[in-house]
Amino acid sequence: FPDTTLFRACYVGLSNMSQLTVYLNGQYLPAEQARISVMDRGFLLGDGVYEVIPVYGGRPFRLAQHLQRLRNSLAGIRLDLDISDDQWADILTRLIASHASHASAELSVYLQVTRGSAAKRDHSFPSEVTPTVFVMANPIPAINPDLAQQGIHAVLLDDIRWQRCDIKAITLLANVLLRQQANDLGAQEAILVRDGLALEGAASNLFVVDGDKDRKSTRLNSSHTDISRMPSSA
Repeated sequence: FPDTTLFRACYVGLSNMSQLTVYLNGQYLPAEQARISVMDRGFLLGDGVYEVIPVYGGRPFRLAQHLQRLRNSLAGIRLDLDISDDQWADILTRLIASHASHASAELSVYLQVTRGSAAKRDHSFPSEVTPTVFVMANPIPAINPDLAQQGIHAVLLDDIRWQRCDIKAITLLANVLLRQQANDLGAQEAILVRDGLALEGAASNLFVVDGDKDRKSTRLNSSHTDISRMPSSA
């Protein structure tokens, strides 16, 4: 990349699982006690969606917009979910409070909804099934000062993901393979290119600073709404 262009990626680390409280289908429990059925369609078919919400100073950032994007993803896979915005807010508030420094916490909240467990593995939608709802919150680690100053190595790779990137689907195998390909080439991230446009990283957003010009914060992937201006799970 040109010297005037800086690509910056941040990574969300996991806290000690034994100390992590999660939400699963109406229950708050330690992460190591959380269980889902082996017949869950998210596990067998990747049939589900997710959302990532940053928390700054103990408060979810742009919660309404994130929940609207979640509803858009659910509608995209034709999955009805009877949880109101107020109920989501209550769930997040309780999980945030479970962190010792919740008043000043900077966290990454991950929530996932799958179509649930059916009697058999079948690509067609089951007629009666209860969605599986999972939420966890992990601390956002401080940025390494050296990375902030020097940046990271990134490579350009063809975007091999599916065409419905407007749906935040839990099926992230393409992202996993692209990130690993970048790692194998000695880079920390892959910048995904489609139709001649650099869209985003395999597991991060993409921002450009070009010389002394104003920061360009427009996300080039117009099919996907960028809410937080923070690294995503892609």
